[in-house]
Amino acid sequence: MAATDIEAAVLSQLQAGAIANSLDFAKQKGYDHLAVIGVLKSLVSDKYVVIEPSDHEGWKLTDEGEQCVSKGSPEAQIFALVPDDGASKDEIEKLAGAMAKVGLSQCMQSKWLRIDKDQGGKIFKNEASVTDAVKEQLAAVVKGTFPPKQDLDKLKKRKLVASANYKTYSVAKGEEYAPQRAKAATDITQEMINDGSWKTQKFKPYNFNALGQDTGAGRLHPLLKVRAQFREIFLEMGFEEMPTNRFVETSFWNFDSLFQPQAHPARDMQDTFFIKDPATCLSIPPEYMAKVKATHEVGDCQTGGPQDPQASPIKSLGYRNTWAEGEAQKNLLRTHTTAISAQMLYKLAQQKEFTPKKYFSIDRVFRNETLDATHLAEFHQIEGLVVDRNLALGDLMGMIEAFFEKLGLKDIRFKPTYNPYTEPSMEIFHWHEGLNKYVEIGNSGMFRPEMLRPMGFPEDVSCIAWGLSLERPTMILYKIDNIRDLFGHKVDLGMIKSNPICRLVK
Repeated sequence: MAATDIEAAVLSQLQAGAIANSLDFAKQKGYDHLAVIGVLKSLVSDKYVVIEPSDHEGWKLTDEGEQCVSKGSPEAQIFALVPDDGASKDEIEKLAGAMAKVGLSQCMQSKWLRIDKDQGGKIFKNEASVTDAVKEQLAAVVKGTFPPKQDLDKLKKRKLVASANYKTYSVAKGEEYAPQRAKAATDITQEMINDGSWKTQKFKPYNFNALGQDTGAGRLHPLLKVRAQFREIFLEMGFEEMPTNRFVETSFWNFDSLFQPQAHPARDMQDTFFIKDPATCLSIPPEYMAKVKATHEVGDCQTGGPQDPQASPIKSLGYRNTWAEGEAQKNLLRTHTTAISAQMLYKLAQQKEFTPKKYFSIDRVFRNETLDATHLAEFHQIEGLVVDRNLALGDLMGMIEAFFEKLGLKDIRFKPTYNPYTEPSMEIFHWHEGLNKYVEIGNSGMFRPEMLRPMGFPEDVSCIAWGLSLERPTMILYKIDNIRDLFGHKVDLGMIKSNPICRLVK
C-alpha cells in the first residue's frame, strides 16, 4: 500500500475523531503497522498530527514455533505416526528423527499414548484423534492474539515463542492539521515570483543543524598534523629549518663526514639502500675530504680554518684502517637527516667568525629495516642541533627535556648508548600506554671532535644534537599500536578522514 493512501486514510479518520491505537487502525484498514508508523512520523514533522506512544508486551514465534504452525506440534506429528496396532519406540524414533524425544514426552504427559509392558514396551494410542492445541495457540500468536499466561509460559519454556515487545501510538490532530497535506516547497522559484504564489506557498523550514554533503576534500594525515606542531615548537624555540629536499645523498656526507667507519655494519646492503644509477657522486670538497680521510686513518688531520687559526691537534687515534674514496662516493637513499646537518655545519665552519646556531629538520629517511609493529623501511626523522661554545651533556639533557615538555611528554628517560659520531650518546625513551612499555622515541649525543674539527671549528666549539622519528610520537598521541596502521599501504582512509586535530600541550 502506497504511503499516500495511508496518509489520506489517517487524515480522513482524524476528521471523525482521534485514533486510539495505531495497530488496531492498521489491522482495520489492512495496512502494515510499520508503514503506518512511518507515515505518522512524517505527518508529525509537518505538525499535522501529534502522537503519544504506548509500550505493549508482545510475543513472536521462534523458528521452531514457525515449523509447528506449518507442520504441527511435535506431539501431534508423533501421534499421527503411531498406527492403530501400535509401534515400538525404535520404529517411531526412526520415522520421527530428532523430534521423537520431545514428541513422545509431550504425548505421554497429555496421555495421548501409552506403553504396553506386556507386549514388550510397544506404544499404542489412547485416543482415536487429538486436537493440536499448541498449533492453534501459535497460530493465534501470529495474528496478535495471545493465550493465557500459563500457556504462554509453557510455550516459552519449550522455546516456541520469544518476547517481542512492541509500541503503538495514539493519534490526534496537530496545530497544522488539514484533511489533505499541502506539499511544502524547498526553494522559491521564478514561477512563484511571477505569479505571486510565493505569498501563500508553504516552505520547508531550513535545518541549520543538518550536516552538508561530504565534499570529498582531502584530509591532513596525522603525521602531517603532528609534523606541523613539531615545526611550530622548533620555531618558537628559535631554531632555523634546514633544507632537506633531497633524498639521495653520498656516503661521504651520510657516513664519512660523521666519523662513521667505512667498515661499520650500517653501511652494508642489509641496512642501506644504495643507488644503482648513478652509482657515484660528481664531487666532494677535496680539502675537507683529505681531512676526513686523515682523521679516519690516523685520528688527526691538518686542522685549522678561518675560525681556528691555532690549528690545535684533535688528539684522536682514529680507526687505524684504510679509507677508500670510492666507498665515500657511493650514492644512497639517506639513512638519516644528519647528512644535511653535517653539510650545514661545514658551511657554518667556513665563515670568518663563529656564530652560534640552532638548526632543525623534519623529513623522510630510508633504512633497510625488518618490518614490524614499530619499524618501517621509510619513516620521518626529526632532528635538532645546537652548536655553541663549551656546551656540555647537561645542556643536551635540559634541551631535550624542554623540547619534549612542549610536546606534552614529561616522563622522559635516558639510557647510555653508542653512536660512532657522538660521545657521550643517549637513547630517549617514553612510556607508551598502548604497548604498555617504554619505547625508544629518539637518540641523542654530542658530536665528536673527530667530526667537528676537520670542518674547521675551534677546539671549544661543541654541538649537541638529538633525533627522533615522527611516527612514534604520533603513535603515542593517537594511541596507535602498529606503525603500519599509521603509514603505508594498509592505512585505513576512514581513519585519516576522522582523526582529531593535533594540539600539543605546551
